[in-house]
Amino acid sequence: MTGQVAGQAADQLPLPLAYRPATGAADFVHAAANADAVAWLAGPPRARTLLVGPPASGKTHLGRLFVAQHAATLLDDADRMDQETLFHAWNAATDAAPLLFTARSLPRTWVTLPDLASRLAATPTLVIGPPDEGLLASLLVKQFADRGLRVDAPVVAFVVRRIERSFAAVAETVAALDAAALERGREVTVPLVRTVLEGQGDWLAA
Repeated sequence: MTGQVAGQAADQLPLPLAYRPATGAADFVHAAANADAVAWLAGPPRARTLLVGPPASGKTHLGRLFVAQHAATLLDDADRMDQETLFHAWNAATDAAPLLFTARSLPRTWVTLPDLASRLAATPTLVIGPPDEGLLASLLVKQFADRGLRVDAPVVAFVVRRIERSFAAVAETVAALDAAALERGREVTVPLVRTVLEGQGDWLAA
């Protein structure tokens, strides 16, 4: 687990440790919510594909795997990019040089350029659905492991029952628990989880 450095002064605040999420093919968490996207992207590449999903749902991880497999181009968070740039990238894509867009929502909610809107409307679109409890649990385990935290199954189950059913909630909760464990020099336990979630105003009484 993360903890205080030996000999650290009592009044010195611990600093969060840098970590690198595991992003290999074996590290992607497969579930019903992303099954269609995984199956499509594992098949023969198309010139253009749009992958839509909420924040922290694994779009970038899946996109990078697609790029590595097919020497493709990834335009991540396309809904935050310049639309003229997206338009020209769409036109330049081919089956031999495929292009994958990712976005947080469907194009109709963010595209204002008519020519881009018509092209994206004709582009195969994959949607990552909301996570179920099984996926939430698997993501918690992975993200704790990414940060070097050993967390028992009862703790994971306790968290799953008390957080919002969203990918973002998993990421935010793991980050908060990592910081709390580091500050207190403790393992991530049910009492620590209870304290952190109460402090966030997100937990529900057991």
